[in-house]
Amino acid sequence: MKKKIVLAYSGGLDTTVIVPWLKENYDCEVIAVCGDVGQEADFDAIGKRAIASGASKFIKLDQKEEFVKEYLWALVKAGTPYEKKYLLGTSAARPLLAKGLAEVALAEGADAVAHGCTGKGNDQVRFELGVKAFAPEMEVIAPWRIWDIQSREEEIAYLEARGIPVPMKKSDSYSRDDNLWHISHEGLDLEDPANEPHFEGMLKMCVTPEKAPDKPEYVTIGFQNGVPVSVNGEKLDPVSIVSKLNKIGGANGIGIVDIVENRVVGMKSRGVYETPGGTIIMEAHDRLEMLCLDKKTLSFKMTVAQRFAEILYEGEWFSPLCKALCAFVDSTQSTVTGQVTLKLYKGNIIFAGATSPYSLYDASLASFTTGPLFSHKDSTGFINLFGLPTKVRARLNERIKKDGLAAGPDVVKPGSSGYTAPAGD
Repeated sequence: MKKKIVLAYSGGLDTTVIVPWLKENYDCEVIAVCGDVGQEADFDAIGKRAIASGASKFIKLDQKEEFVKEYLWALVKAGTPYEKKYLLGTSAARPLLAKGLAEVALAEGADAVAHGCTGKGNDQVRFELGVKAFAPEMEVIAPWRIWDIQSREEEIAYLEARGIPVPMKKSDSYSRDDNLWHISHEGLDLEDPANEPHFEGMLKMCVTPEKAPDKPEYVTIGFQNGVPVSVNGEKLDPVSIVSKLNKIGGANGIGIVDIVENRVVGMKSRGVYETPGGTIIMEAHDRLEMLCLDKKTLSFKMTVAQRFAEILYEGEWFSPLCKALCAFVDSTQSTVTGQVTLKLYKGNIIFAGATSPYSLYDASLASFTTGPLFSHKDSTGFINLFGLPTKVRARLNERIKKDGLAAGPDVVKPGSSGYTAPAGD
């Protein structure tokens, strides 16, 4: 019997090349698996392309709802982008896609799985760690780490030599990944950080801020236990919430980020990300937490969130540490309930108000008008105690200036108090 290989298939250039390459080099049957995580795609056309390029079967997995409920909402509740800017769209989807790939491979009795990730990228780590979590003994084939093809131009020539249609225009060969949360762009002019991005020919989800409407648009998001549940007063399912905010944010030029990031494998890379709905949701969630979380919980959560972002970026979603961090984050979200209104204007998000039944903001305390819960006189003792280390340090500095470092500390010497311990003590 021929070897059976299950391929993570997107229908893009890389995976379209991989189908015939696997058959030629492994004399195998190839099953193409495509996870639907909300990307803009014609899945019928993708399936036909997979079969036309030599796959024996095409399997589409509908993973949109699971993607939002189990992965994106965890990201929102955690609340910190990777390296300040990247909202982890690709990072969040890869573990779910890898899980689906492994499950199909086990169900089909496959000998191996394959993916189209390059040896320079993050996705090879994310896919393979995900596969190991569900099929630890499964062989993983990564053609980019094996074959002699060195560029996208050579990939195109490979397909043309075999009469297989090229699934892209040569003039638009950005490396892209898209899903319900975002779309990323890499390659071409972006490979030089000195170049200004050509947004006009690049953006898919957003208009540039210059082309956004001259009038601001207000949007109100309702949250329940840290999770979005409504937009402008309308209760919606998770997928519809993200989709609706993508349209609203995209029309106002929200969520366009151009960054140089540190990849898992150690190198820096530049990418442009469009995350219109996600940017709005994350900002609204942050604003609600400002009302509902106490000072020390919020401070510690920010530390946890940064580590969570690094773990998700590095493909360790299924690790015990990630589960533990998610458990902590969930424990902080029981009071993150309420509504946040934001004003969107030409790429900017402006806070326009928030309410919550669990708000810790007390007007009688915050107001300049003295209320019954606060006495200005109480601050004297507080400042004296809070500032005691500063006072002690200042006294030490004065003594050093006067007497030099050789002088001893200003403390009472043993026995100088006149106290004598009773006999037998």
